[in-house]
Amino acid sequence: MTFDITPDWKKKLNHELEKPYFKELLEFVSAEYEANDCFPHPDNIFKAFELSSFEETKVVIIGQDPYHGYGQAHGLCFSVQPETKVPPSLVNIFKEISDDLGTPLPGHGNLKHWAEQGVLMLNATLTVRAGQAGSHQGKGWEKFTDAVISTLSDERENLVFLLWGGPAQKKGRKIDSNKHLVLTSGHPSPLAANRGYWFGNKHFSKTNEFLRSIGKEPIAW
Repeated sequence: MTFDITPDWKKKLNHELEKPYFKELLEFVSAEYEANDCFPHPDNIFKAFELSSFEETKVVIIGQDPYHGYGQAHGLCFSVQPETKVPPSLVNIFKEISDDLGTPLPGHGNLKHWAEQGVLMLNATLTVRAGQAGSHQGKGWEKFTDAVISTLSDERENLVFLLWGGPAQKKGRKIDSNKHLVLTSGHPSPLAANRGYWFGNKHFSKTNEFLRSIGKEPIAW
């Protein structure tokens, strides 16, 4: 199995890719994929970077683990493949978008069109073993994705970071809020949403208002 990341991201992250921990991480992932069913497909592990280049990224959404069920994960946090039933958290995301922007609910849960507009949908951990949530945590992915977030925060300006839930907010605590718009709320999972921590955050209209204010195209959510 080979692992690769797009040239523009590789240029920005080359120092990280050469570190011993990252090489050990790729060895671990390669062995896991050979011995077990793992997600996403190897071609999609770095899909978020492929679809949203470093310079074209406008919005960053931070998730946790890839989906660990068959036919779901494809490299973008919260997104599922078109033929897959929309998971509960994504249902709540769609409801908030509809309430916030007055748009109809979509018929599928594939968010590739967000990525193609500059939304980097980054999980903290980029791989997982089938049926075992969190099985690839603590192996090095978190260090790598921390470096991604730090590089974006340090080298870009006027990005929008959407941090939903405690883990995402903790992961984003070093983001420079003087340079970027950082929006926080509860997680869109039913547990948090039903307790009033998600609905009404208006993150999608706030994001678009900010992008317009700096002369950027808004996201067609």
